[in-house]
Amino acid sequence: MKQGLVIWGASGHALVVADIIRLMNTYQIIGMIDDKPELAGSEFAGYEVLGGRESLDSLWERQVRTMIVGFGNCHGRLQVARFLRERGFLLATAVHPRATVAADVSIGAGSVIVAGSVINPAAAIGENVIINTSSSVDHECIIGDGVHIAPGAHLAACVTVERGSWVGIGSVVKEGVHIGSDVMIGAGSVVLHDIPDGVLAYGVPARVVRQTSPAA
Repeated sequence: MKQGLVIWGASGHALVVADIIRLMNTYQIIGMIDDKPELAGSEFAGYEVLGGRESLDSLWERQVRTMIVGFGNCHGRLQVARFLRERGFLLATAVHPRATVAADVSIGAGSVIVAGSVINPAAAIGENVIINTSSSVDHECIIGDGVHIAPGAHLAACVTVERGSWVGIGSVVKEGVHIGSDVMIGAGSVVLHDIPDGVLAYGVPARVVRQTSPAA
């Protein structure tokens, strides 16, 4: 009998997460939860939206112990993941069967590795990370908790991306570059030099444009 699992989030990324979970064939999806009250009782991705966080007690009574966060906001994922762990829930990891992941790669709890992505040897992927469609993380990269590597982004060898940062769609990051925490890299950027914490950077080559609001 498969272990029951609930996806937190009923929006676009949750569609992708649900598909990966089905293809993995390890868990039985019980439903979705979302804090938008108007979604309660509706159907999303073929599953009932069970309610918001108030539904966690009833899920626990039903012996559901495993969750995965299914939305894109980096710090929101980290906050929800921390809340779930404080309530005693486990976080599932979702790796699409058509992702290519080297045998020695470590992947933290709650992370989602999407179809077509490639993660090469000696890379380390933190918790609640998204490695999105057809992106690549080359050898010896270090990806911090809550990072989102957007579709079609490519990280050369030995890149570090710190906690809560977002590397935008189609971006390229040169080998050895260090991207700080709470950074947003704009779509289509070419990152040739280190990026400090807490900034928006974009362009070819990428340059710091402004500070971003500190994470809550």
